[in-house]
This record gives sequence, C-alpha cells and structure tokens, in this order.
Amino acid sequence: TMAHSKALLVLENFIGGKFVPCSSYVDSYNPSTGDVYCRVPDSGKEEVETAVKAAKDAFPIWSSKSPLERSQILNKLADLIEHDLEAFAQAESKDQGKTITFARTVDIPRAVHNFRFFASSILHHVTECTEMPTMGCVHYTSRAPVGVAGLISPWNLPLYLLTWKIAPAIACGNTVVAKPSEMTSVTAWMMCKLLEKAGVPPGVVNVVFGTGAKAGEALVCHPDVPLISFTGSTLTAQRITEKSAPHCKRLSLELGGKNPAIIFDDADLSQCIPTTVRSSFANQGEICLCTSRIFVQRGIYSEFLKRFVAEAKKWKTGNPSDPTVSVGALISKEHLEKVRNYVKKAQAEGARILCGEGVDPLALPPGNQKGYFMLPTVIAEVKDESCCMQEEIFGPVTCVVAFDTEEEVIKRANSVKYGLAATVWSGNVGRVHRVAHRLQSGLVWTNCWLVRDLNLPFGGMKASGVGREGAKDSYEFFTEVKTITIKH
Repeated sequence: TMAHSKALLVLENFIGGKFVPCSSYVDSYNPSTGDVYCRVPDSGKEEVETAVKAAKDAFPIWSSKSPLERSQILNKLADLIEHDLEAFAQAESKDQGKTITFARTVDIPRAVHNFRFFASSILHHVTECTEMPTMGCVHYTSRAPVGVAGLISPWNLPLYLLTWKIAPAIACGNTVVAKPSEMTSVTAWMMCKLLEKAGVPPGVVNVVFGTGAKAGEALVCHPDVPLISFTGSTLTAQRITEKSAPHCKRLSLELGGKNPAIIFDDADLSQCIPTTVRSSFANQGEICLCTSRIFVQRGIYSEFLKRFVAEAKKWKTGNPSDPTVSVGALISKEHLEKVRNYVKKAQAEGARILCGEGVDPLALPPGNQKGYFMLPTVIAEVKDESCCMQEEIFGPVTCVVAFDTEEEVIKRANSVKYGLAATVWSGNVGRVHRVAHRLQSGLVWTNCWLVRDLNLPFGGMKASGVGREGAKDSYEFFTEVKTITIKH
C-alpha cells in the first residue's frame, strides 16, 4: 500500500488540542470504488493514555465554566460545521459510501443540530428540592459532570452519531476521549480542525483513531474513564460490559435492532408504501432503526407486495456522488459478503427473492465496478425462525410476511431478541395505541418513520441496549447526582 500512499489522506490523532502523528496506521477504503483512500492511526494503549491524561488535565477548567459559556462554544462549533456543510457531506459520502443526498440532508445537518440542541437544553435543566417541615430539614439535589467520558461511535452515521455523544458530554462539563470507527474517521478529523476556532479549550475533546480491538479496548479498560457511551453491535457491547465491570463504569449502550413494521388492512398505502421503502433501504439499510421485518395483514398482502416491490425497483443504486442515486455503497467488502450470505440462506430455505440481489441486473458506472454495491432486496415467504427474520442484517434487505390477527402479529413482532424500534400502520386510533403499548420496543412510530424529537428518550430494550439518550436522559447519564440534606 505504501506505493500509492503519497496521494492518500493521512489522518492524525487529536490530543490536547494538537494533531499528533501515530507510529502505525490502518487502511480505510472508499466503498464506492474499492480503493484504499485514507490512512487511519492504529492507536493503542499509549495513545489512549496520553488522551485520557489530556482530558483529565482539562477537566477542572472546563467543568467550572457556566452552562452559558459552554453553550456559546457549542453553538459556535455548530456554526462552523454548518459553514462547511458541503465539504463535510462530500467527505462523509466518499468515506462511508452513502449517497451525497443523504449526507447533505441527514448526516451533516443532524450533526449541526446535535450541538445546537444540547447548547440549548443545558440551559434549562432544573434540580429537585423537597422540604420536611416536621424534621426542620430541606433536601435538594445537585448535579456535577462525571469526568472523562469515553465515546465509541459506529461507521453507519459517522459524524451524526459521534456528535450525538460529544455534544451532551461536553455540554454537561465533562471532557472527552472519542474513538470513531476506523472505517469512517474523516469527518471526525475534520471536526477536530474546527474545535480551537469554536473556543473549545485544548484537552476538552480528544479524538483517538483506531480499531475497537486495540484503541476501543484501551479506552474501555482505562481506570480514569468512569463512563462509556457506545453505539454498535450487541456482540461488542457484551465485551465492553465485561471489560468495564471491574471498574464499575457507567454504560450507555445503543445496539442493533430487528425492527418490525406492522401494516394493518386499514393502512393508508399511499403513505405507507413510500415510507416503508425508505425505512427499509435508507442509507443502504445501514441504520439501526431500519425496518427489516414487514408484517402485512392478509387482506392487503398481495397488493402491498406488488406495490412495494415496484417502488423498491425505482430506487437507483450507483455512484453515491450522483444526486439521482438513492442507494450508495455498503461499508466494506466483508459487510457486503455478510449481507449477501443472508439472501443466499433465505433462498436455500425456500424463500422467494422478489427483487434485488441475484434477481435483477446491477448496472454500475465504469468507476464503480469494484465498489460494494447491492440492490434493494425484498424477500417473501420466509419463516419467522429463519436467521433472516431473527438476526440484524444491516443492509438493503427486508422480509415481507403475512399475518391474520392483531394478537398474532404482536406475538410475532416480539419474538426476536431485539427491541429497538417498531412502526405501526393503521387508520384505527384505538388499535394504534393498543399495539404500541404491547410491543417490546424503545420507540414506536405510527403512520410515520424516524420522526424524532431530541427532547424525548431514545434507546432500546432487550438486546437493543441499556439506557436512554435525549435532553433529560443524556443530562442524567453525563452528570453525577448528589442529594444534600440541610437541617436548619
């Protein structure tokens, strides 16, 4: 790889307000071409140690600033990212494989909004107070930042999910050591270039690049990092839980989903079908909230299937920088292989592939022949116990099955280990409430998908995670509460 390294982008760790070179690097690929396009530091114990020390040193000054001072700095950072929105969107699309349209309209605007949102919410938290007149006592609570926060973010929405952690962590007065995914590190590195200009003091935000096995592990095991926020796979979360247990760390874990969409026969299909295509294939299906099990009531099953497949076939797959493209490249060669294998398994089990992988031809522009592309794929007649209905595929693949009764579909929707998000489509308001109450899911959208109010809790139950994030929830996670009793 060294032969063509002169043209490659080389990232550096950002520690104590400075960019620091690393002794070894890993390759990062451009998923739409299959070429190495960037070198990412392969950090380990040493780099994490230096970053944690920088964060610890910065903590006394940062944590003693008023919420208003921190708020102004967060807003300034939001402005700077927004000013460079196009450059960030281009970089995110190239690095991750997502379409330029998605990066422009979802990823980068949401990253900007994350900073603005917590810059505002930090000004409005209040603590509790109770009185005990008979005892002559008054009790109140006070909240203080915890210390150094370890933040580990994934490759599917790189800057969006990194800032969703950094913003509340620093708004609350903590300092941060963040580790983005080694596959998508460019926008985090670009953000580091703006921190000083925004007024973030050195050491408040440190970014250490590298793999989960080396850099992530060193961060999780560090005794001076009392709190870890992680978004990623359930498997990695189990490892984080084991490694952090001896240190009694506080954990927020946002994991995978196997999210059901339940479509009753009184659903408005003109709304339901385009939204469900989007909820299945947006960002190549690489969103933890994507619907991958679609339950359709038998009366409308064949009509739904016909219209759904027709709509899915309209989504163009190809060069992510082409504004008419809806489906970009998957993150890596290995991931594409994994997703394809699920489709092969379904076929071997006797399910029907209605469109996409192995059924329709995929025509790619000359420069993208070696990229990691896959067509939106719809699978029907798949059994509930199939791995395609039980495991998170995390690609542009969705399974459509029929159901008869409300009672039956609730049971089937709940029959997986995950419980992150669900969507319910029905014109009957009573049914919508009943079903929403009985689904084992941290989020339920009815007659819509991915409409988010950041004030409200976000997170999953069962294997989909531990903890919630949102205005109040993130504040509670990133601060330590103390109850104080005064006898007068």
